[in-house]
Amino acid sequence: MATVFITGANKGIGLELAKQLHARGDTIHASCRSSSPELDALGAHVHSGIDVREPEAHLKLQQALEGTKLDLIIQNAGILTPTTLGELDAAAIREQFEVNALGPLMLTERLLGNLTQGGKIALISSRMGSIADNTSGSSYGYRMSKAALNIAGVSLAKDLESRQIAVTILHPGYVQTDITAGRGFITADVAASGLIERIDDLSLETSGHFWHQSGEKLPW
Repeated sequence: MATVFITGANKGIGLELAKQLHARGDTIHASCRSSSPELDALGAHVHSGIDVREPEAHLKLQQALEGTKLDLIIQNAGILTPTTLGELDAAAIREQFEVNALGPLMLTERLLGNLTQGGKIALISSRMGSIADNTSGSSYGYRMSKAALNIAGVSLAKDLESRQIAVTILHPGYVQTDITAGRGFITADVAASGLIERIDDLSLETSGHFWHQSGEKLPW
């Protein structure tokens, strides 16, 4: 059994991760801006009112988790705002950077003191952050922010290797969630199951790589 911290756990993939990890006996600390009946019913330690963009929220979590040893941190919170050429919105792009890349990095740093030696960090990214895989363009803010998250994950993997902390960067697939407006090829529970498999398989030897939840290694 492990102690796990998950951001954005009130719905979608985050909620399914919390459900499945809780069901196998893990202790769950779940953060979100606003909780949900499904998360409240789970029996997790819920930390609501947490916006991953805000340094004050990071400090609040650090204080709430003081003395708690974490085996796994899952940075799942994220947003997607359409940003197309000819209608670029700098504020929307900046917000996606803050939520999808900068916030997860800064919060991870805050919680490093809680991570056990040999612990794990999972960054829920997207193949839309892959430069080699970009065949359709557009989605500037989301693609740029996820590419930034990916490189942060590689740096974390290198910096934390001496502490035997492994980092994985994961694409959940095209999932039927609010971010995709319910479109997608798989449901959130299927995505979460695959993500958990990849996290379980994570080791120092595979740290710092970019994976599809199916097990396919993805290009940068």
